[in-house]
Amino acid sequence: LEQAMNGDFKGKKVTMFGPFADADEVKFNESIKAFEEKTGIDIAYEGSKEFEATIAVRVNGGNAPDIADFPQPGLLKGFVKDGKVVDVKSFLSDEYLNKQYAQSWLDMGTMAGPNGDIMAGVWARSSVKSLVWYNKKAFEEAGYTIPKTWDELKKLSDQIAADGDPAWSIGIESGTATGWVATDWMEDIMLRTTTPENYDKWVNGELKFTDPIVKNAAEKMSEIWFNEDYVYGGRKSIATTSFGDAVKPVYENPPKAWLHRQAGFITSFFPEGLTPEDFDWFPLPAIDEQYGTPALISGDIYAMFNDRPEVRAVMEFFTTADSLKTWIQSGGVTAPMNGADPSWYANEAERKMADFLGTATTIRFDGSDLMPGSVGAGTFWKGMTDYVSGAADLDTALSEIQAGWK
Repeated sequence: LEQAMNGDFKGKKVTMFGPFADADEVKFNESIKAFEEKTGIDIAYEGSKEFEATIAVRVNGGNAPDIADFPQPGLLKGFVKDGKVVDVKSFLSDEYLNKQYAQSWLDMGTMAGPNGDIMAGVWARSSVKSLVWYNKKAFEEAGYTIPKTWDELKKLSDQIAADGDPAWSIGIESGTATGWVATDWMEDIMLRTTTPENYDKWVNGELKFTDPIVKNAAEKMSEIWFNEDYVYGGRKSIATTSFGDAVKPVYENPPKAWLHRQAGFITSFFPEGLTPEDFDWFPLPAIDEQYGTPALISGDIYAMFNDRPEVRAVMEFFTTADSLKTWIQSGGVTAPMNGADPSWYANEAERKMADFLGTATTIRFDGSDLMPGSVGAGTFWKGMTDYVSGAADLDTALSEIQAGWK
């Protein structure tokens, strides 16, 4: 990186392929602009909504980009196993990586290569998922208080119902990806009802979906989702309401629903005209107090396929908070690396996310994104949708999901 900043790689090109499209692609290109101007390196980014399908064709066809952005580490694991990915530790020291990232991130970036574990990439952005959004002004005016436990959360839901409104607005429709919202809830509840080790076993396929531990998490979720007094539009509306529209009833005047659990990116779907004074969030509360209030996250890990000095320099740049500065300022992301200035965050709600991530005792990655695609983006999505829509009972749905592991 130092050499790059001195202009040693001026005129060099580094190709990059990833899923950023539309607004995200604009934000990404904005975040690398100052680096490109300073170093003279051209980071040629190509974004595709078909990234998952295309990356395998590119890599296996001998046409790998220099760097690829994986929003699903489970997909990266296969390339690491086949020995196609450059070990980041071949040019960045343990000492440096430990300075840049908390241990949880380094653990999540370590994957099995053909000759042992390697550091498969660098974490470049993250989104916190364990958030329950609410209408700040209306919430305070109604005299409601932030719940700290699952029982308090249900009592709040009862109180809101008694006042004449459904507490929750929930929607899982997302085109061919319908059901992913339900998988997020399941992951958050798993982290609050069993050990992090069991969560890891579940993600790796060692703990089956048909296990009582997993069934218990689904039943906890159902306590809220299937209570007709709790959900805006009732259970029948959940599978047909788009995930992006589901937050809107919370911010109507007066609110038609009061709570919405979703990752930090949902602010992009808020109705126009909201100010930071209008919205806030609290973490999805603890269920079993011994497991506390973990942070479920998603994020992007950048992996390197071609080893040249200028590619190393760009990878090192992506480990720095500066590489994310303009994106943090424009909103919608949290820095996985250390060193981001709290004043960069667009509002108090996003600053709070960074604090939550910095203090959470347990951080785990979105489970469905770590599972093989046949499960995580296949039977898990479909099985949860079947269960929620009433097309399958819980035991049948969990068996359907488990079948994806075969």
